[in-house]
Amino acid sequence: MSFLDIVIMFIIAVIIGSIARSLVGFDRGGCILSAIVGFIGALIGTWLAREFNLPQILPIEIRGIVYPIVWTVIGAVLFTIVLSLFSTDKRK
Repeated sequence: MSFLDIVIMFIIAVIIGSIARSLVGFDRGGCILSAIVGFIGALIGTWLAREFNLPQILPIEIRGIVYPIVWTVIGAVLFTIVLSLFSTDKRK
């Protein structure tokens, strides 16, 4: 895996994490939190898809690496929901 592959994975993780956070309505944190949510979402989503023998929906292949976008978004949304349950809102 080259440096460019890592950069591509980071960009995809940030985009997916941002999508998941906006779907759930979790607005705390920044770009780094979006990347973390994206990476953990990819782990959760692909694990769930493998456990339930679900097919890959709309996989994207970049430079020979397949990114399961739909399962990553689903995993990131699930992780963001759990994250928002344990987070306290200090603005109230």
